[in-house]
Amino acid sequence: MPAPPEPPPPWRGFERGERSYTRIVVALFAAGFATFAQIFDAQAVLPALGRELGIPAASAALTVSATTIGLALSVLPWASVADRIGRVAAMRISLVSATLLSLLVPLMPTFESVLLLRGLTGLALGAVPAIAVAYLAEELHGSWVGVAAGTYVAGNTIGGIAGRLVAGPLSEIVGWRTGLLAVSVLGAVAAALFLLIVPRPQGFVRTGPSGPPLRTRILFQLRDPVMLALYALGFLLMGAFSVVYNYLGFRLTGQPFFVPEALVSLLFVAYLSGTVASRVSGSLGGRLGYLRVMLGGIAVMILGLAMLFSDWLPLVIVGLVVFTIGCFSAHPVASGLSGRWAQLGRGQATALYQLSWLGGTAFFGWAVGLVYDGAGWTATLLTVIGMCLIAALCAGVGIGMLGKRRPTSPA
Repeated sequence: MPAPPEPPPPWRGFERGERSYTRIVVALFAAGFATFAQIFDAQAVLPALGRELGIPAASAALTVSATTIGLALSVLPWASVADRIGRVAAMRISLVSATLLSLLVPLMPTFESVLLLRGLTGLALGAVPAIAVAYLAEELHGSWVGVAAGTYVAGNTIGGIAGRLVAGPLSEIVGWRTGLLAVSVLGAVAAALFLLIVPRPQGFVRTGPSGPPLRTRILFQLRDPVMLALYALGFLLMGAFSVVYNYLGFRLTGQPFFVPEALVSLLFVAYLSGTVASRVSGSLGGRLGYLRVMLGGIAVMILGLAMLFSDWLPLVIVGLVVFTIGCFSAHPVASGLSGRWAQLGRGQATALYQLSWLGGTAFFGWAVGLVYDGAGWTATLLTVIGMCLIAALCAGVGIGMLGKRRPTSPA
């Protein structure tokens, strides 16, 4: 009888320099661009939207929070769907449906209907944030996942920049609806690029009925102090980031700056510093230690926040850049580690991280707005500094002190 065929060797993952590696990285960059351009474009039109509709800053910020809440609610369901149909298939469905919904948002006649469609767009967009890092961890060699995750986050960043820079100036010239429509068209082009170049998956293994149940995969992450620390970092740091970028525009268009809204939109170019930081931080983590890089990023964030107390515009601009560098030194590292350090249910582990940072963006982006409306800019900055200090404490305890007390995987 012929000998049984040998089992195929374990999947090693693509490495940098291979054509499929490049296609994956570019495709994920485009997917991140399409996703985050359509999430945060509303952030640049908040003053115009609030003025036209006669609503306070915290209410206007709900147009951003509605989308991020939709994402937060959908990341775990999308992760489960992707376990069945595949990461690439889930991201394709997500991008196509979200783009169609996003194109309808500017046509909505009332503020309430705009919020509803923004929320539905967030629900549809959830696949890319939920599973992108897990997809990279499956398709790429482990030594390149952190670098590729940094590139993916850079796509998120540049998408956020483009969405704001397109929507902001257009909102002052032709109205905020036209500004949002233009970003939706831009997102459609990026989504089409993803559909065209993403390669066939090689490392995906379909989750069958014999695997650990979904509830086990989720609850296991919530017993792991390391994963909980990563989730706390995403929740607090990206919540802080959302607060600064939501309300700095209101601050600069009022006393003592009186900066025109079209020029305020240009401040979102500070996001470019985050693009560079996200690429560098992934490489530094392997050499200096991931905890050190994350704590260092938080320290840089606090330094930038201290500069934002100033009434001198050049120092405020520098402070925004410094703050952005700090945030995107810590956040991409934590995001990548949520997949790399997961001991069970990688898709659920990364989805919970996305749920955490999106939840932080939505909650703090609105709640700290109440502080801004009621107590002003100084109280807002003090609140954000407190959030950063709590994040540093969570990282030090969960990763540094309890890192060797992780539970054993039941799989």
